[in-house]
Amino acid sequence: MPKNEAQNENTSLQTNLSHSERFTNRVMLEFNGNVAGGLQITDYQRQLIQGYFIGVDRALKTAEENRLSKNKGNSDPKYDNPLACVWENVNLTDLALDVVHYARMGLDMMQDNHLFPIPYRNKKTNKYDITLMPGYNGIQYVAEKYAVDRPISTTVELVYQTDMFRPIKKSCDNKIESYEFEINNPFERGEVVGGFGYIEYEDPSKNKLIIMTRADIEKRKPSYASAEFWGGKTKRYENGKLTEVELDGWFVEMCLKTVKREVFSAKHIPRDPKKIDDNYQYMRMREARIAEMDAQAEIYEFANSVTLEIPESVDAAPQPDNNRGEQISLDTPADAAPGIDF
Repeated sequence: MPKNEAQNENTSLQTNLSHSERFTNRVMLEFNGNVAGGLQITDYQRQLIQGYFIGVDRALKTAEENRLSKNKGNSDPKYDNPLACVWENVNLTDLALDVVHYARMGLDMMQDNHLFPIPYRNKKTNKYDITLMPGYNGIQYVAEKYAVDRPISTTVELVYQTDMFRPIKKSCDNKIESYEFEINNPFERGEVVGGFGYIEYEDPSKNKLIIMTRADIEKRKPSYASAEFWGGKTKRYENGKLTEVELDGWFVEMCLKTVKREVFSAKHIPRDPKKIDDNYQYMRMREARIAEMDAQAEIYEFANSVTLEIPESVDAAPQPDNNRGEQISLDTPADAAPGIDF
């Protein structure tokens, strides 16, 4: 059979497959074509891949609902997003390659805060790029997997005005770093004043206490932090009119997430160079690319309800959206409600 006819036949067969089958087939091609030695996936990795499909499918459906709602609320149709957030418009090649590496690392999208799919509208390709970004439980998993010395336990807490917190630092008289912490008024703790993390090892002399003041936490607040997450004022269209509204946001959750990211960073849990593999390096590369497009980590935990638009040049800094008075076109989280795992 001539090559062109074979390609057409293969394309026809792919068109008749379900999205799940096409997704799995594309991932298998990446495993066999991009992994040295044509590594075959294990049953567990296949299970993870199935979870990735379910997670991405949910994210696309939520993003599509938000797209339609946002278009409906626009007073000027020229600001509408005409690209449907559906599988036909997804960059499957890049997504499949991401799945290869993250599945080999063992990150599980079906576990709370392990891994999130983030749809980005890429105006240059007129496709949606799906970026997979670890949540703080995924960050903890990666930190422990690649650690020089794996912790036996890790505690992360926020400290409020009425709490009692006393650090016990290592000294010539004290060989084990520790702390004392009491919640004096559990139902009216006051304002958040800081947070801490305590990393414990089999050898207690290695235990480490990380302390962050509120200023330390807010210093890591992104320059273009969304009011939906951190609280504050934002602009919304109500009845076709642009209005400024005050939002409570999820300040406490954002503070806790910030402390966790700090505690599980390589700065405090050093990575073992002998354990670093291609998958880890790939994950760091992808995180760096996302940081270039929009270096705001607070969107990651809300990935299922957020759609981003990639600028014409990925390397260019996002430009303000004059229609909305915001940094870039962000869909407001539709499912932010009490009970969400951050």
